[in-house]
Amino acid sequence: MTRKGYPPEVLEPILERFEEVGLVDDAEYAGMLVRTRHGERGLSRRAIAQELRRKGIDDDTATEALDQVDEDDEAEAARDLVQRRLARTTGLDLEVRTRRIVGMLARKGYSPSLALSLVREELAREGESPDDDEPFGGFDDL
Repeated sequence: MTRKGYPPEVLEPILERFEEVGLVDDAEYAGMLVRTRHGERGLSRRAIAQELRRKGIDDDTATEALDQVDEDDEAEAARDLVQRRLARTTGLDLEVRTRRIVGMLARKGYSPSLALSLVREELAREGESPDDDEPFGGFDDL
């Protein structure tokens, strides 16, 4: 509201009242954002941390909120995303499937190594195997 030109003497009482009734709570907001972004969209901790920073949440509050998601939760969410995407790409070339899924995970903030290892595991589970000459379409250098 400051950017919109409202004077501080008008804003302070309003913000104080919002805090009294629980409408302004950065910790609760950050926690809610972590739960929804991770649970519904499957975003990684790194992607959520960037979003929290963009929204003006301080680092301590963000770190506390991000503690809700551990490495196992993150890997499980990524695995779920891989499985769902693999189901939609059945019939496509192995390289195309791999590239699309690794790219999707990268856009959600997952590391290339985690993305590639999960894709490999799930493709192996499906019985798919890459050509010996060019494993996963050149993605080994990620």
